[in-house]
Amino acid sequence: MRRAPTTGGGLPGDRVVAPGSVARVLVAATSRALRGDDCGDLGPPVGLSRLVGAPESVRRAAALRAAGRTALTAGQVARIDAERVAGWFADQYPDRRWPGVVLGSPHGAAAHLAVALGVPWLPAGFEVAARWSGGAVDRPDAAYEHGVDLAERLLAANPGVRVRQVHCPASRGGAAGSTVTLAVRWDALPGAYARLLADRLAPAAPVLLLHDARTWPVRDLGAGHSFQVGSPASGLDPVDFHPDARVLDQVLRAAGGDGVRWTPPELTVAAAFAEHGVESGFEHDARAWGDRHHHPLHRVVVRQPDALSAVTADLYRAWLRRAGKTGNRLVVECGRLLDPAQVLRAGLVPYWCENATRPRVAGVEWWLAGSERFSSVDVLPESPGLRSPAVAGLPQWLAVAGFGGRRRALDRGAARGYPVASVPTRRATEVLRNQPCDLPAPPPLRMADALAALRDAGAHQGLLVC
Repeated sequence: MRRAPTTGGGLPGDRVVAPGSVARVLVAATSRALRGDDCGDLGPPVGLSRLVGAPESVRRAAALRAAGRTALTAGQVARIDAERVAGWFADQYPDRRWPGVVLGSPHGAAAHLAVALGVPWLPAGFEVAARWSGGAVDRPDAAYEHGVDLAERLLAANPGVRVRQVHCPASRGGAAGSTVTLAVRWDALPGAYARLLADRLAPAAPVLLLHDARTWPVRDLGAGHSFQVGSPASGLDPVDFHPDARVLDQVLRAAGGDGVRWTPPELTVAAAFAEHGVESGFEHDARAWGDRHHHPLHRVVVRQPDALSAVTADLYRAWLRRAGKTGNRLVVECGRLLDPAQVLRAGLVPYWCENATRPRVAGVEWWLAGSERFSSVDVLPESPGLRSPAVAGLPQWLAVAGFGGRRRALDRGAARGYPVASVPTRRATEVLRNQPCDLPAPPPLRMADALAALRDAGAHQGLLVC
């Protein structure tokens, strides 16, 4: 039986949270897996596959129109109720007693870990896309000015959040010139989360808090709104967004901009946690709640997303083998192309790439080079929908598949039109449904075993568990 949906003022959560944002997809995939469903009903935010052969200018214009249709107006931003959004996330999970919960930064491996543990995964923030009429992809200074007004409206109605604005043509392409991206992070444990923990956690059930510790230069004047140019998810470094950087010219040309006008606002903090970090108030509140109610909180600090992906894949392999399975069939998922339910059904080992950038694909290559060989490797590359000097080419993805012993498969559907054509999340489901069934699934993983594996791997993978 499902709980009644959380009600209240403000826009519905499914209207507020940006379509296709990672946190939204991961909650949908995790909640479905815990109900025994796959992601066959999850489509793309907007599909542009039919425009693969169209000229660059036509595809860019179509992408901008699509982004604008789903983005919020300034008036709608003022009506956001962050508590209602938290309730929308929490209400997606079945109404049952849980042996724990995973909170924090969005990461596909965390979703797979939560499914193996048989527990919900809930994000510490969410992404909002707001309209920017008359915007320009090569004007980060103007984006900042527009974002200040939007953030003031949002913060006036939600004093318990912090807003990080991200202007990144390298990861969002031309859409960075028509919409403003706001990463909204709770500065305290939302009431809807606290209710789920109080009502649905088993006695003494642990809480696992994942914190993405990557840093980025920001402009932060202390009013609850901060601004960053670029993002770790771009596959580039902060220096690549400097006006004199050669890479920046390539990025802006691909997005329809011009480096001559690029004038970022002055930065005030050299190294703050990037957009997917967890606010200290959220962590403090979650720990205090756990202490009061006798639910231990364990914090996992991740300096690079590859580390958690590698440790989770190793953990799955050992978990499958303890259940008498081979643990020798790997699926490399990417971005929104994942399906934890189908991974369990087929007895696969999942490795999640944050995106299709060269550093992230190199991460899985290094892990595979140092791992016991897999008999089969299936690769699902998510097309970023844009061209960037940081995007991995198909030969690099083929090299990943080449680590397979008997089977080496790069999904043709995902590769068709790469890197400019988008494919829906359900594409991963369609591919994985063709894998042989390996049921029953192993008994749920114990949190103590997961924590032991995370701690053991921490010294050489770059994880801190405390």
